[in-house]
Amino acid sequence: MDIFLWTVAVALLLQLLFVIWNLAQLPSLGGNGRGRAWLDREGMSIGGLVQAEGAVRQAEGKEAKELKPRLSVLIPARDEAMNIAACLRSVLVEPSPHLEVLVLDDRSTDGTAEAAILAAAGDPRVRVLPGAALPPGWLGKSHACHQLAEAARGEWWLFLDADARLAPTALAAALDTALAQGQGLVTGFPIQETGTWMEKLIVPMMSFSIACHLPIRLVRQSADPKFVAAHGAFLLIAADSYRATGGHAGFKGHLVDDMQLAGAVKKAGLPVTLADVRPHITMRMYQDAAGVWNGYKKNIFAGVGRNSLLLTAMLTIYGLLYLIPPVMLIIVIALHVMGFPSEWLSHAFLPSGLGYLIGVCIKGVIDRRSGQPWWLSFFLPASICMLSAIALASWLASFTGKGYEWKGRRYS
Repeated sequence: MDIFLWTVAVALLLQLLFVIWNLAQLPSLGGNGRGRAWLDREGMSIGGLVQAEGAVRQAEGKEAKELKPRLSVLIPARDEAMNIAACLRSVLVEPSPHLEVLVLDDRSTDGTAEAAILAAAGDPRVRVLPGAALPPGWLGKSHACHQLAEAARGEWWLFLDADARLAPTALAAALDTALAQGQGLVTGFPIQETGTWMEKLIVPMMSFSIACHLPIRLVRQSADPKFVAAHGAFLLIAADSYRATGGHAGFKGHLVDDMQLAGAVKKAGLPVTLADVRPHITMRMYQDAAGVWNGYKKNIFAGVGRNSLLLTAMLTIYGLLYLIPPVMLIIVIALHVMGFPSEWLSHAFLPSGLGYLIGVCIKGVIDRRSGQPWWLSFFLPASICMLSAIALASWLASFTGKGYEWKGRRYS
């Protein structure tokens, strides 16, 4: 057993080194100033901005509604009355008249549309659109995004979740990266605010999975759609690139629409950048334990392509690396306290303790990078147990045909 525990400890050490290197590959959002110039100036395409930076007219003195938008912020909203006002206010801090903000009220029952209209305060850049009934074969968010895309007029589109909050410079910074890229998709994982213990244990595991298993450099450098990651709260895509992929209609029945869009962009031969958006966007995805459970239950099995073997392999590896060392450490300590002297106990103590601490370091490095408190890393075994339970529930819901329920809709 001690040989096995030392093997696990070495594997964890290699994982820690990979995580440190991998996170260093994440590019920062913004920094070149082109996004600010592009938003502020009138009558120039992306190519024209590059060729004649100093030869454009200012848009001052014109009504925003008379100007063709350059950036469309597209917000699908279903029962988001408690979130939409703060989201809109954070977007409208951006002063550019070349901005349009479209809110799709996806047949809400809580006054989302009214809250959005009130928050817009008459800003002519904002339009609140009524959502159509959900057609057969479509899932709710994909259909909402599809309707927003049909109404958008900008050259770049930012799909933004209603529970997201942008920093004042976020849009300009995002366009810095987008304009330098020229086409395709820019996305990133926001800082996640958490309140309940279920949120603290589970929500940061998104970043944990990406940092541990996805070579971030290959998201941008490889054309293989397997090397892709995206967060649906922040998807900035060129309008022409969106159309080239076929848009949300191409995966209208898939539960994980953000990953599907990113994969479609790569399949179309267009670039995808996973950037560090932490200084520019925060969000709280869920408000309670039930929301976390149902949200992850809906997404986990779909997120591994409904592949039972892949899900089993993932949970087995997580158990071997992150559960066995702390469990063995507890057993060794308990047996020692109970008076079971054994040479085996002394041999097992060091590798099991070391394995647990390296796992804590892995989680701590990722949590610090993703804006989470450092002490959460000590609860990694609890996070793995809870994540495994939700993954099993996600698999069972698909296997039994019971499906998933989210925001008053049931999906298979």
